[in-house]
Amino acid sequence: MSVDRDRLRDTVNYLREVRPIDPEEIQAYFDDTPHPAVIRQELRAAAFDLDLVEREDGTFVPADDTPVTPPGWSPETLPDEYERVVVDRLVERFGLDWYDGDSGDELREAIRRLKADYYHGNPVEYDETAALGYAIYHLPDYYAAMGYVLDDLAANGDLPRKLRVLDVGAGVGGPALALIDYLRAAAGDDGEPPLIEYHALEPSPAADLLEALLEETPRNVRTTVHRERAEAFDPDSVGDVDLLTFCNVLSELADPVATAERYLDAVADDGTMLAIAPADLETATGLREVERALARPGSGPSVYSPTLRLWPGESPSDRGWSFDVRPDVAAPRMQQQLDEGDRGADGATEHDEPGTFTKTSVQFAYALLRPDGKRRTQILASEDRHAKAAEMERHVSNRIDLLTVKLSPDLSRQGERAREYGADPNPIFKIGDGSEDVEQYAVLTQHTELNRALGEADYGAVLSMENALVLWNDDEEAYKTVVDGETVVDLVVP
Repeated sequence: MSVDRDRLRDTVNYLREVRPIDPEEIQAYFDDTPHPAVIRQELRAAAFDLDLVEREDGTFVPADDTPVTPPGWSPETLPDEYERVVVDRLVERFGLDWYDGDSGDELREAIRRLKADYYHGNPVEYDETAALGYAIYHLPDYYAAMGYVLDDLAANGDLPRKLRVLDVGAGVGGPALALIDYLRAAAGDDGEPPLIEYHALEPSPAADLLEALLEETPRNVRTTVHRERAEAFDPDSVGDVDLLTFCNVLSELADPVATAERYLDAVADDGTMLAIAPADLETATGLREVERALARPGSGPSVYSPTLRLWPGESPSDRGWSFDVRPDVAAPRMQQQLDEGDRGADGATEHDEPGTFTKTSVQFAYALLRPDGKRRTQILASEDRHAKAAEMERHVSNRIDLLTVKLSPDLSRQGERAREYGADPNPIFKIGDGSEDVEQYAVLTQHTELNRALGEADYGAVLSMENALVLWNDDEEAYKTVVDGETVVDLVVP
């Protein structure tokens, strides 16, 4: 039996401000007296358009329209319920000892291939085995990274509890699961749950595992998986989007700028485009190229965070390798099993180093863009007070004042990345004000109470530096701003 949807809407609008909507109670408002279970199903299907959330007792109330506040996101590992879904699929395909012998070798080889393709910027092809290998290796760190990026929006009151999400290249769902869990955690035990209409775009066999994982999501989250390529899908078909995400997929698109630009047209005026990429050079700088192409001075969306433009009309043109590092997550049991599993008869992978197939580090590049021009902070540099990064050449060997953004962790501790950036025995951080055309770093040569903010500030923080010494390094072809005992560093925006 169907329900008269116009009558349902009128009834909901009449009762919503009076009392919780009970499907059994509003049965009497219909001439054909549909069963309460039918009414409940219709309310769930129309909940996003009707602005309703379903409570644990089965009644419906108006959705909470207050923005999300950061819930203290800091996952220690992938939640057990998601690992169980992946392991169930592994057992279905390969048997109980999926991590041993030929099946384990097949999964390990799939992970090797995926890592190599990402590293070299090659197209990534997924079959069912590759999707499972990807989930084993990347679900935990991709899950963790997403919540840290959402903190940027939530801290400013720019993440609503009611969200229509379009997730382009959703893969096996790590970022999607994190988004849902983040909003649930932000609501707390006593608050009204978030209301999410989630659309995933995933044409590969990864969609099968994605759908299985999304079955673990709670009520008030309505999910749809579209098995189409980004280039062929019409983003306007889902309605105005509050959050458009490109998570670890831009490097796989044939024309990432054109695709992202087309999808941006579907974002609501006060919505956000969120892009994440692995922290390695190829994918992280590729993300930054897309950001710069979209956020052209005088047109296009604004850069909300983290690579703020502190000078109006300016845009950076340096290499742009900027990334964040967060606490490691523990390797889930499925990673440990694959890493330690018996190798097959051919012995092709018997010489793997321990930890080859565990991924515990959480390192990522990201960009947040807004069609409405909003930025995480509206603060700007001043010609009267600050030196501009684009004009740093004329300040070499002089002491200057500047307003800048911290755009990396301490690179002296980042191994291969330290050598890429220019290793230094002192703490070294990438910085930028949005006008730089070559790499710029701050080097902390003397620790004092007056400059401690440089080391302690979070990624993306806006810093004021007074009396810093500018040097040029020929070997690294970069400017280094020396922060010593004469330099004062203040945290302007956390």
